[in-house]
Amino acid sequence: MLISLQWLREFVPYTGTVQALADRLTMQGLEVEAILDPFESISAIVVGRVLECDAHPDSDHLHVCSVDVGAGEALQIVCGAPNVAKGQLVPVARIGAVMPDGMQIKKGKLRGVASHGMICSERELGLSEDHSGIMVLPDSLTPGVLLVDALGLEREVLEVSITPNRADCLSVLGIAREAALGFGLPLSMPKLNLIEDVSAGHAAEAVRLEIADPELCPVYRARVLTGASIKPSPAWMRHRLLAVGQRPINNIVDVTNYILMELGQPLHSFDRGLLKGGVIRVAPATPDMKGGMAITTLDGQERKLLASDLLIWDAERPVALAGVMGGANSSISDASTEVVLECAIFRPGTIRKTARRLALPSEASYRFERGVDQVGSVFALERAAQLMAETSGARVMAGVAVAEPKPWVDREQIFRIAKCNALLGLELSPEFCRVTLTGLGCHVDDSDPVCWRVASPPHRLDLEREVDLFEECGRVHGLDRIPAVLPKISKSLDSAQTSDTVFGFLQALKGWAAGAGLREAINYSFVGADDLDRLNLPEEGRIRIANPLSEDQNTLRTEIAPGLLNNVRHNLSQGNGSLRLFEIAKAFREDAASDTGACENSRLGILVHGPRHAQEWPWEQGEADYLDVKGLVENLLTHLRLGPAGFVLDPGHPYLEPCVRVELAGKNGVALIGRIGRVQPKIADAYHARKDVWLADLDADLLRELSRAVKPAFVSLPKFPPVRRDVTIICPADLRAEQVEAAIRELKPKNLESLVLVAVYAPEDKADAKPERNLTFRLTYRHADRTLVDKEVDKEHGKVLAGLPQKLPVRI
Repeated sequence: MLISLQWLREFVPYTGTVQALADRLTMQGLEVEAILDPFESISAIVVGRVLECDAHPDSDHLHVCSVDVGAGEALQIVCGAPNVAKGQLVPVARIGAVMPDGMQIKKGKLRGVASHGMICSERELGLSEDHSGIMVLPDSLTPGVLLVDALGLEREVLEVSITPNRADCLSVLGIAREAALGFGLPLSMPKLNLIEDVSAGHAAEAVRLEIADPELCPVYRARVLTGASIKPSPAWMRHRLLAVGQRPINNIVDVTNYILMELGQPLHSFDRGLLKGGVIRVAPATPDMKGGMAITTLDGQERKLLASDLLIWDAERPVALAGVMGGANSSISDASTEVVLECAIFRPGTIRKTARRLALPSEASYRFERGVDQVGSVFALERAAQLMAETSGARVMAGVAVAEPKPWVDREQIFRIAKCNALLGLELSPEFCRVTLTGLGCHVDDSDPVCWRVASPPHRLDLEREVDLFEECGRVHGLDRIPAVLPKISKSLDSAQTSDTVFGFLQALKGWAAGAGLREAINYSFVGADDLDRLNLPEEGRIRIANPLSEDQNTLRTEIAPGLLNNVRHNLSQGNGSLRLFEIAKAFREDAASDTGACENSRLGILVHGPRHAQEWPWEQGEADYLDVKGLVENLLTHLRLGPAGFVLDPGHPYLEPCVRVELAGKNGVALIGRIGRVQPKIADAYHARKDVWLADLDADLLRELSRAVKPAFVSLPKFPPVRRDVTIICPADLRAEQVEAAIRELKPKNLESLVLVAVYAPEDKADAKPERNLTFRLTYRHADRTLVDKEVDKEHGKVLAGLPQKLPVRI
């Protein structure tokens, strides 16, 4: 955004340097990237007076001129312009000057006559496209003065980087507000002196306005002018537009661009004579026009339209792409005499989609995409009508045609000074906060000294929450003046790395996973709806992304599996078939009871696939299976001191088959901490996996909660030797080992230190008998204070041998 310092001074009485202004704006969050001189390329051009103008002795169209360029110096210059004449004041490029097109002026001869410079046209100076003759300057100027000073050209221009949330700063007025706030200066608006001509008619009778959808266009206003003369704009307006990067066209179009840069309000002018039926209607393209509807825009290009495009219509056809660009079928031409000047507000998202789809960015769409001041549009329309009347000689019809189905409603937030200071780390006074908020244009109700009511101004669409007001107070105070102070904490900084914090616990999980030989995967939270459908996950609870980066990232993941399975596909495509991955991330679901409308849950995903070991001698090869992923889960639970878990078959899972529930018994009953299982072969095949893919999906939030309840206790190292006894049972094939373990522990044998399953043998099934298998358990006995003797161990072990068949259908 280019801002002229001279233009800005018409709004605020700023007398400082341009560098001081740039520094202050930057510290207020508006980064000034450069300070430019837009007319630097003609800074060597001077004013000259033509003293003599004689015909060239050897040409019928050249003139030999004697030109006074100040300090008593007269240059002989050969000029071919047909309008050069004695006594004129003209711009002169002396020898050594470099023109805007890069040409350097040198001494030379034209048809044998020496020439010591060049008299310039406006086109050669880059001031307009006029090259019919030389530029003739006002008689009041003095020879020898630099042209840029003589014309009052604006040579100090700020290039400001405006962030997307600060649409209010996309104008001279917006930057002037910031300067007034930063330097404590008053802000003044241009004076309105619009004269209406009742005899010319009434705007509301000349044009009828209609809005199909108030959500797409909350307000549309129009002024009507008659008797306009289309011609070049005054020099001051053309030069000012050039200074901020705008190309002058004619007085009507230039006024709309002038208001755009000055007040930030996009406007558009229609030739009233080209509008059918005296109607302007704002409505989307209709479905029955699908496929065959198009509009030719002002750039001469034909644009195909979709039903989602918002259009401006007359009684018969579209005449403009709303908020983007006008149509050629209603544009202002040199023959136009009646003008309809429109000023409207459009929904940002609609304009953004149309502009991007058509690759048609414009200054107008750039502002509509970010939001425009609905209340300020009234002043912008009046000022534009006044400038058009002054520059074109037009008469302004009485009144304004208005359609406003959705008037502006003030937005109000609370403001608590104590919370503001707590968040900023400052001690701002109530008076400073009141002055700052008032300077922003807010209405402050401080009747309650603790909790103020603050109404944000309509031009600050970004002030939506209390913290936005806090940010403004900190910004105006000066972000560079906020002291660097360490936060007050009740513990040492080392505690930030412990599992007492969420961050510390998740870091501990990552440390365990790395130690277990797993590699971390980091995936986007966004997945495609197809990814969730492929896993047979329900649509209920999904959260769609409003403006997705692409269709394969249009939904927040509801489970952690899609990202890990996509990692499988990518690794296999790169020739890596042995995978041991983990990911710690959030899963999301809709939750109407939540303030945000969503529920977030941290998950730990573990995936194993392919060979268990690298293909190097002497490792025995084998494919990863259920026991691998189960072992990792058991190892994690041991690491977290959560004790043995129960593993229960869970049929009917959407994408795991078989699927096993991982359960932990606690004070509040059995807690489901996750599931492990094999990804269904059909689904695995969709990810190009030809071997089994084993997956564990664990609730990291619940694991943290359970681990926090565990109180670590010191246990001394054993001093006395253990006594081990093995027991083999014959049991039904569907009897789980954990059921046997639980039964043995219920018998409460004394001095039992550990109980582990050491062997499983499944003999061939007999046709006339139920399937059975052999399970061998190793029981370790140890006394803390003495060495056990066989007699007492045999006694306790005998309880197990006798009691186990009574509790379960087993044989010893």
